[in-house]
Amino acid sequence: MKYEFKIDLGECLKKLGEYLKKLGEYLKKKWKNILLMLVAVFIMGVGVAVLKITGLGPDPCSALHYAMAEVTGLSFGTYQLCINAVLFLFLLFRDRSLFGPGTFGNMILVGYSADFTSWIISLIFGRDFKIESLPVAIAVMVPALAIFVVAAAVYMNSDTGTSPYDAFSFHIHKTLEKKTGKKIAFKLVRISYDLAVTVLAVIVCLAAKIDMTVGAVTVIMVFALGPVIDLVGKIMFPKKTADSETQNTKI
Repeated sequence: MKYEFKIDLGECLKKLGEYLKKLGEYLKKKWKNILLMLVAVFIMGVGVAVLKITGLGPDPCSALHYAMAEVTGLSFGTYQLCINAVLFLFLLFRDRSLFGPGTFGNMILVGYSADFTSWIISLIFGRDFKIESLPVAIAVMVPALAIFVVAAAVYMNSDTGTSPYDAFSFHIHKTLEKKTGKKIAFKLVRISYDLAVTVLAVIVCLAAKIDMTVGAVTVIMVFALGPVIDLVGKIMFPKKTADSETQNTKI
């Protein structure tokens, strides 16, 4: 039995042209948002790297990725890109509405900007540098965490898409509501999700006998990061928040 595959080149070119036209319109409309997003995710990576050297821990996601990167021998940026690519492919066929340019910006830039920052720090202070003095660590952590939170708020409000890690929490929330038939507070799901990731990071560090990547700040972020980012977003983007609340009221 012979199978014949026919490709209509004209139709393919037509669809390609339509796609490129839509892409051009999107970029023309959203280029400022995309630029803002790129700057924000780069700064988030810088914040993550600085939080790591304080020994007080980065965010839950980064804590796990640092641990797994150490175990696999990959750089933080490369491991984060790989695991996010897996999550992206898993979610792509379930809810692609969450994705956009910001998805790829987060997947690539946060990890590699953290690696770049760590490299700069190693050039200045030496390889595997970590702040030993607790007062100094806290003094460095406070502005680093503030910068990270502000950058995250800008990224979240750029309307350019969600990171695979965050999108997976939305997927879990939707799945639980569908399975149970009940309304479940997303905040509860997100805290449980981040807590599970933090516990997994601790287990990986202990099992692999590597330096602990989870710290006091990581644990605090499990419960406070989401609400704080939301609050900062409302302060920085009051018009956007008001529009969003109006839309939700209509719905």
